[in-house]
Amino acid sequence: MKLKGRNKISPEFSMSSMTDIVFLLLIFFMLTANSPNALDLLLPKAKGKSTNTQNVSVSINRDLEYFVNNQQINGAYIEIELKKALEGKENPTIILRAEESVAIKEAVNVMDIANKNNYKVILAVRPN
Repeated sequence: MKLKGRNKISPEFSMSSMTDIVFLLLIFFMLTANSPNALDLLLPKAKGKSTNTQNVSVSINRDLEYFVNNQQINGAYIEIELKKALEGKENPTIILRAEESVAIKEAVNVMDIANKNNYKVILAVRPN
């Protein structure tokens, strides 16, 4: 009586499919890991909730360079750039990222522009 099966099990393992999966995962994570904080700013510490409501990002670094949505602009034209960026938005909101060492008057200048144009302002901080 013949009890041996016809199908033989091969103990070999092919790594090519595993390599393909790892490569695809690497590409996926590289595409999804874009940072909204492309500028290297040291934000002040504070307790509170973070929010993702954002129409325009305004960043001020320690050299008093202004960035609107990560594009450097002249500080004298900040109001014009904000009006262009927020034109037609339903609830215009600015997230203000002022570096910790920046004088408060620079941040207040952006807040004053927002107040004058009825924009909401959110001050970005790093968690405590």
